[in-house]
Amino acid sequence: MDQKAQFPIFPMHFRGLLLLAGMYTVAWSAFFNWFGPELIAWLAESPGEVFDLPAKYYGMFGIVVGLVLFVSAFYPVSWVYLILAGITGKVILAIWFSLGFLPELGWNKRTGFHLIVNELLWLIPLVIIFLRALQVKEYLRKQEE
Repeated sequence: MDQKAQFPIFPMHFRGLLLLAGMYTVAWSAFFNWFGPELIAWLAESPGEVFDLPAKYYGMFGIVVGLVLFVSAFYPVSWVYLILAGITGKVILAIWFSLGFLPELGWNKRTGFHLIVNELLWLIPLVIIFLRALQVKEYLRKQEE
């Protein structure tokens, strides 16, 4: 007997992942916002060097992206486009870090960790969650007809 549901389901752990992605993004962005110069020096592995990078703006934008992802977890099917906005924000953060910060900081294990783990790795579950939310939304729209 096939145990697979005949309709798409939006599982609760997807909501949890959205909450986690939002809070993780807010936390790292808060570091950039409030501890920008120190965090930049740590990322560059140059404790005494001073960099003129827009860490505060990067942090503020990241906090907004994190809050959008966090809020999207409350009604992920209805607010599916907030998930898309969060994905877009994560892509913008990754591009901004790659083009704006990496040329000055250089590629090392810390900058690699930030770019890969904090920005790019989160795109995989977020895209999967977005596609499932679209699938459920489309199913519900067809049921209303």
